[in-house]
Amino acid sequence: VFSYYRDIKNVLLIVVTSDKGLCGAFNTNVIKGTVQLINENYKEVFEAGNLKLLCIGKKGFDFFSKRGYNVISEFSEIQNGLNFDKVREAAEYAMELFEYGEVDRIDLIYNEFKNVAVQILRKTQFLPLIDSYDENILVKTTNTNYIFEPSKAEIITELIPKSLKIKLYKAVLDSNASEQGARMTAMEKATDNAGELLKELKITYNRSRQAAITKEILEIVGGAEALKSGS
Repeated sequence: VFSYYRDIKNVLLIVVTSDKGLCGAFNTNVIKGTVQLINENYKEVFEAGNLKLLCIGKKGFDFFSKRGYNVISEFSEIQNGLNFDKVREAAEYAMELFEYGEVDRIDLIYNEFKNVAVQILRKTQFLPLIDSYDENILVKTTNTNYIFEPSKAEIITELIPKSLKIKLYKAVLDSNASEQGARMTAMEKATDNAGELLKELKITYNRSRQAAITKEILEIVGGAEALKSGS
């Protein structure tokens, strides 16, 4: 059922952001990427009111819910003490929507971790697993008999849901690592900017202090000269 392609009439977007700010453009990039994806790929679906959002992270939920988007669920605090069980709930919820025909396609938008300074915005298809196939790339193989234990259908039924849960878990882990990297970079830049500002303020303070002292000295000298002239 997860590989079954349908006409795209209802779409779900899983948007992974952070719960807190102070991490530079981390959340902004995901939000802008989501809006761009909607405008470029799902504009008609959105205008028909058939586009839904599932937000993992408070920042994404706050942005889209305040702007009239159809946010059907929020999984805040999921990255606080992040573990597989918390992400599994979100994955199962999305999979049920697809399985019961409430959505025809699910896309995943998140930041992939590359290094502390660089995060890559990813927009990937979550469901269906197979969008289409090309007969020209099918490879001919010899008929070989295999023994499956348990049955082939049971293996697929077990593996596919687990694979999807792990895929979402990986995306959330990537996003969490990217968030920490972005936060470190943002704080480092803020510290550097504060240091530069402090230097400028010290220079301004010293100039003002020097000007005040010079003015006082000139007044004293002027007063002394005036006394000499008067005497």
